[in-house]
Amino acid sequence: MTSPSSLPASPTWAWGLVLGLAYTLLLAIALMSAGLGLVTDQRLESLFAFATQPWAGLLVGLLATALLQSSSTVTTIIVGLVAGGLPISVAIPMVMGSNVGTTVTNTLVSLAQGSDQADFERAFGAATVHDFFNLCSLLLFFPLELTTHSLERLALAGSHLLQGINLPGLAGLNPIQALTQPLVHLALIGIQPLPSIWGGLGLLVLGILLIFLSIGGLGRGLKQLFLGPAQGLLKRVLGQSGILALGAGLVVTLLVQSSSTTTSLIVPLAGLGLLSLEEVYPFTLGANVGTCLTALLAALAVTQNPEAALAIALVHFLFNIGGVLVFYGLPGLRNLPLVCARRLAHIAAHRRYWALIYLFTVFFLLPSCGLLLSLPRS
Repeated sequence: MTSPSSLPASPTWAWGLVLGLAYTLLLAIALMSAGLGLVTDQRLESLFAFATQPWAGLLVGLLATALLQSSSTVTTIIVGLVAGGLPISVAIPMVMGSNVGTTVTNTLVSLAQGSDQADFERAFGAATVHDFFNLCSLLLFFPLELTTHSLERLALAGSHLLQGINLPGLAGLNPIQALTQPLVHLALIGIQPLPSIWGGLGLLVLGILLIFLSIGGLGRGLKQLFLGPAQGLLKRVLGQSGILALGAGLVVTLLVQSSSTTTSLIVPLAGLGLLSLEEVYPFTLGANVGTCLTALLAALAVTQNPEAALAIALVHFLFNIGGVLVFYGLPGLRNLPLVCARRLAHIAAHRRYWALIYLFTVFFLLPSCGLLLSLPRS
């Protein structure tokens, strides 16, 4: 038999296989991030430099995060730029764009779910509900901020109250990075003879291949392990209460400091039918809020212009909390991201190429075209 039953019967071996494949998935994401970092090289700050118009800043944040696949990295860069003198009003659209761009990773992971149409539809829906929640938040708060500057004012007031808190050294604390960095470092040593752009592309391709290889085995292993008491425990945690599921997503993301990692690991479970879209949704929102920790810690460690640096990190937090309060807290709007994700997943499941078109258009083509149109005319 070639189904889940072909895996080792012993739970110890099965858990070992699942943990090994989960680590491979995390390593793949880290390799892709390192590869994209080499491809983009030191161009990110120059990309940020010209984005003084709100639309340009929004697109820069989205594109930079889609390329690096880490809103934590991009928002930390933005915190540093604000500490160096970048106006908060210019940085806020970048943070909002970064929040949207971070969802590309779990959408990419859903593409590797397999050839089964039903599995793919569930996985793609679980991935894109994150997209639609962030897009809904953006459509609400971006024009609101342009007209009222409410997030900036609240963040500046909060930053003033929080001054005096100093946690040096915690900004670099990242357990996932500690687990994956040794192998990433070896890979970087291995590609040193190559030009940086070719080495970066090599790591990017390797990361994508590892994602596809790990997701297949991970799905089979999880299906074997969770067709029993473990499935009941997971569903009790995520299905008993939306608030409990939101808290679980928050805590997991606080530990790994990456919402992309948290949501990428939950997508295969949804694809297998072990979790419903309604159970994944609040967990994803908790992950969205939890990812704000890295930028906050980075801001607390800043010594130059600390109040402004903390304020922009608080904008990221307030933007995510505000989205949860509006689009999850209000019953009339709660289903909007769910309906959009389910509709798109249904279309993509029947015509798989629409998933690729969506991914390429939303995260790369539209931001790139928008930035080209925003370039100053000579």
